[in-house]
Amino acid sequence: MTRNRTSRAGPSAWPGYAAFALGLLYAAVSAYWAAGGTAGLDTVGGELARSARARDPGMVAVLWLTVGLKLLAALLGLALVRPSWRMPRRLLLPLSWVAAVVLTAYGGLLVGGQALVKAGAVEASSDMDWTAFDWHLFLWDPWFLIWGLLLCLAAHRGKLPRSTRP
Repeated sequence: MTRNRTSRAGPSAWPGYAAFALGLLYAAVSAYWAAGGTAGLDTVGGELARSARARDPGMVAVLWLTVGLKLLAALLGLALVRPSWRMPRRLLLPLSWVAAVVLTAYGGLLVGGQALVKAGAVEASSDMDWTAFDWHLFLWDPWFLIWGLLLCLAAHRGKLPRSTRP
């Protein structure tokens, strides 16, 4: 059986592909809102939802910037498992680790803090938007956490010496 030189087949590649897929889906949601879609905006709540719904130019710019950053982070997952891409590993691995740590820390800190509020260990503000809160606790913020953990795993596997990679 000949090894395909454009991708690493087998069980070691799945975290990179999964990180790519999660990032691509997350970028698509942001692109939908940046392009003027309003379905689901209530799930993010607060000023972000109000500004996006009002098509505030600053918020639209932030949303498009977010799309770009999410696409870049998603592509890092793919680049880690696609050796045919000509990005130097000395650049790819540090960028991947930075993105992985930021995504994991961001998602983990938010989910951890929200879990404390949900458990009653931390008092919620009196004007809490509980619908948006629950969406963040159970979807949006764990999505960042899982994406970050997958990218961590892909980056860890990406640093293995070539002779030990499948």
